[in-house]
Amino acid sequence: MLRRRLNRLLGGDERRVDSRTIYVGHRSSSTTEAFIPPKFCDNRIVSSKVIVDTPTSPVTSGLPLFFVITVTAIKQGYEDWLRHKADNEVNKYPVTVLEQGRKIRKESEKIKVGDVVEVEEDETFPCDLILLQSSRDDDTCFVTTASLDGESNHKTHYTVPDTEKDLESLNATIECEQPQPDLYKFVGRMHIYKNEQEPAVRSLGPENLLLKGATLKNTQKICGVAVYTGMETKMALNYQGKSQKRSAVEKSINAFLLVYLCILVSKALVCTTLKYVWQSKPGQDEPWYNEKTQREKDTNLYLKMFTDFLSFMVLFNFIIPVSMYVTVEMQKFLGSFFITWDKDFFDPEIKEGALVNTSDLNEELGQVEYVFTDKTGTLTQNNMEFIECCIDGFQYKYRDANSELDGFCVTDGPVNKVQEKAGREREELFLRALCLCHTVQVKESTKQSQGDGLIDQVDGFGVDGEVPRPPQEQRGFIASSPDEVALVKGAMRYGFTFLGLESKTMKILTRNNDVEMYELLHVLNFDPVRRRMSVIVRSKSGDTLLFCKGADSSIFPRVRQEEVERIRMNVERNATEGYRTLCVAYKYLSAEEYAQADAGLREARLALQDREEQLITIYNQVETGMSLIGATAVEDRLQEEAAETMEALQGAGIKVWVLTGDKMETAKSTCYACRLFQRNTELLELTVRTLDDGGRRREERLHELLLEYHKKAVQDAPPVKAGVTRTWSSATQDYGFIIDGATLSMVLNSSSESNSSRYKNLFLQICQNCASVLCCRMAPLQKAQIVKMVKNSKGSPITLSIGDGANDVSMILEAHVGIGIKGKEGRQAVRNSDYAIPKLKHLKKLLLAHGHLYYVRIAHLVQYFFYKNLCFILPQFLYQFFCGYSQQPLYDAAYLTMYNICFTSMPILAYSLLEQHICMEVLLDNSTLYREIAKNAMLRWGPFLYWTLLGVFHGLLFFFGVRYLFSNPALQDNGQVFGNWSYGTIVFTVLVFTVTLKLALDTRHWTWINHFVIWGSLAFYMFFSFFWGGIIWPFLKQQRLYFVFANMLSSVSAWLVIILLILLSLLPEILLVVFRKPRGPHARQIAAVTPLSYKHLKERE
Repeated sequence: MLRRRLNRLLGGDERRVDSRTIYVGHRSSSTTEAFIPPKFCDNRIVSSKVIVDTPTSPVTSGLPLFFVITVTAIKQGYEDWLRHKADNEVNKYPVTVLEQGRKIRKESEKIKVGDVVEVEEDETFPCDLILLQSSRDDDTCFVTTASLDGESNHKTHYTVPDTEKDLESLNATIECEQPQPDLYKFVGRMHIYKNEQEPAVRSLGPENLLLKGATLKNTQKICGVAVYTGMETKMALNYQGKSQKRSAVEKSINAFLLVYLCILVSKALVCTTLKYVWQSKPGQDEPWYNEKTQREKDTNLYLKMFTDFLSFMVLFNFIIPVSMYVTVEMQKFLGSFFITWDKDFFDPEIKEGALVNTSDLNEELGQVEYVFTDKTGTLTQNNMEFIECCIDGFQYKYRDANSELDGFCVTDGPVNKVQEKAGREREELFLRALCLCHTVQVKESTKQSQGDGLIDQVDGFGVDGEVPRPPQEQRGFIASSPDEVALVKGAMRYGFTFLGLESKTMKILTRNNDVEMYELLHVLNFDPVRRRMSVIVRSKSGDTLLFCKGADSSIFPRVRQEEVERIRMNVERNATEGYRTLCVAYKYLSAEEYAQADAGLREARLALQDREEQLITIYNQVETGMSLIGATAVEDRLQEEAAETMEALQGAGIKVWVLTGDKMETAKSTCYACRLFQRNTELLELTVRTLDDGGRRREERLHELLLEYHKKAVQDAPPVKAGVTRTWSSATQDYGFIIDGATLSMVLNSSSESNSSRYKNLFLQICQNCASVLCCRMAPLQKAQIVKMVKNSKGSPITLSIGDGANDVSMILEAHVGIGIKGKEGRQAVRNSDYAIPKLKHLKKLLLAHGHLYYVRIAHLVQYFFYKNLCFILPQFLYQFFCGYSQQPLYDAAYLTMYNICFTSMPILAYSLLEQHICMEVLLDNSTLYREIAKNAMLRWGPFLYWTLLGVFHGLLFFFGVRYLFSNPALQDNGQVFGNWSYGTIVFTVLVFTVTLKLALDTRHWTWINHFVIWGSLAFYMFFSFFWGGIIWPFLKQQRLYFVFANMLSSVSAWLVIILLILLSLLPEILLVVFRKPRGPHARQIAAVTPLSYKHLKERE
């Protein structure tokens, strides 16, 4: 990283060319010229970085400051050590490199660009490789890229054609683009040199590139040449260090800290000013018993005033709660374990529980106002099942294996009328399309693989009443998408079985048990822009066919319109029922058409520049004039308790937005199923379809619709009732908003800057007044843009994003809180999230119970720390009025140091970890309780002012109560008077007992730990005071408290004042607890006291 920045600074990037040349095996293509190996990045990975960052004020005193810096440095040093350890595991991993015909074991970090690397099954690729050789007969290999893009399905990669079987004799160079982060894009070409002949040129694409971090599957071994290494691999370039997320509580702490800093400066200024006012009176500046030295007399007056001001700052600096930062860090770190320990988050399927990646945001879980959720794999299970198909307008539903195998027809009329079927020829054409138009691979099922969760085992189906097919025909399917496996299984149900791909030949078994063979000529890969994929195959009879499947919006414009009407109704009905739909089309290619397409595709695949654009142009040319055969419907079931979870979140006042790449009808039905849209919800639709309805320019129609919806949802909506903390009333639940990706681009990127800003504001206001928002056909970047727009809107609402796939990573990183689901789309979302949970249903408890309690605990911790430090320092300030502003401390140095570190720190830490002012069951049953702490309710200026006034009241009571005691000249039996250290010790004793017992009164959930730390802290203070003052310590020059504490407690008057002042201080709190009427139906549970520990609370019967 440093090298890259220096290069950029010194102009090194100017010499950087657009492509690189790699010599395979470091062999030159020329025998006459000297070979100078090019320099590339090494294969080391570095993710560690040393940071010591501590949020402390420069005016704090030495020991607490040192303590804070040390704790922070240890915590961050430990995290950095873990990163170093992880880096070393990667960099020292042993790999096999082929050098001069020999296999040599090396450390991964020593791989160089051009090395030929051998990788075996289930091993991870150590760098980005071009596939040269595979152990499979068809020159392919299978990989999983779950660690890169979150997809756990198998992907097929191909060797470079015409490479030597003996890699030692291979003489070749590779030209490819410079490193760039796009995982799905790679362009290059390989020049293969043979015996003075013209070099053969082969195109290289993403199908030839094996990415670092991916894993080899179902292939014994492969050999590849390293093209990108180390920090230039696509995985490293995609590594996005998480930006530091700061919670709302931290921002409140900083604001309160500024107030206390102002109080500190004000105190020091007042004391400095009054000191010189007092000393200006005759005889006060230089009394007879304390004459000034000549040096003091010669000192500059302003310099002296400045040093006095600094002395007062040091004296009063303990009002700044430095130790609070350490306590907060410990509270967050230890508190995060309660999420991982919660047995309700354990999922027996994956045998894992919740995971906390960032403990700094625990309290933010209790402040969420917007939840942005993905649909597939988050709201739904991402477990595809073939439901039905439609051929030429006739619906075919499959019920079970005993049904008529070629399906039964459902129309608006009677069921099972044979004469109304589409016809055997059309049915078989449709089923052939399902069997051929895909990238599925077949793996024979074995005893060993029956337990392999990555392989879908398919049972044999009966054919026209015949016995099931023999066991060798039971197969496992491997595909890059679960939809493809579902469609191939669907074809199997109707008698057409895909047998596999061997040497570019696809085999299918028909319902007549005939094996048909097709030569696979080209695969026109799926991409999110075209939203379709095609294959070009040649049958045994010599016919060249193109089969295409894709979304209805991308297929319908490319087929005859009279065919569309027969299919459209079924597609829309299936989408409304929540099924994922695909349309299937075909086309016969003449010899001229195929020759033209073949030449165009080969030329485009050799291009180094704009290869993607050229290929898409050819694809679009070929995929025209097709005939529509039918459509399929695949079901993706809802997650367990998805509807209940969404309902609870809405009850808590949280707005839920669904951001998905799926089509609108499917996503809309999912929203109805999850109860995000109710039957009485009026849907405001802003999609390409509604923009085209008006017959005017899209931008004009967009502006018109935005104004119409704004008037309906915002201007005409009744005002929100007073007292509701969020914009949440029954009226807002009547509207739901739907927008698609194309329209969102128009809203965010309007041609006019002023229009764009206006559209964005209108759009945001409409969305904020709707109960739920559905954004469909969203690209990953658009998901992040939506989150960012809401996050930066007025009021800065707290946002949460939840998803399970790599396409959700951008919005997870953008939101205040990111949650990954440990689903079927790999772990990319989990690794980039702040928290990870096995299922969506766990979000309810994470927010409504854990989040609520974390926020209440840390808010109380922050307010309590400021309160107890104000109680501590206010008597010290008042004491200056009675000691001639001489900077005389009221408390002993040991008390000053240990007040925050020992005497009062443990009770509040235990409280902030274990307190449950409302038990978890009540919080889960009554989601409206979440609203009571919304908008940072406990850390607003009102509660802060209450705690500050309470601290002032207690500080005044401590100081003047003890002063009233000292108005009696003889406080001991022998007639002796107490000194100033006795005065300070009595004040300090009342202080420690009062602030500790105040916390005890606030505690609602008592455990043995609370009892131990509260009474233990008070006992430790008594023991320490006796011990500190009862021994002559040889390392102390002066011992101010020698027998002061014991002497003080020998006075009955001192005992009486201590007890009376403690009771007087806590009397308002006691009266409040006694006379306050319990509110709500769950008041008894709120104050429930149980001796159980927090961790085992859920084990109660």
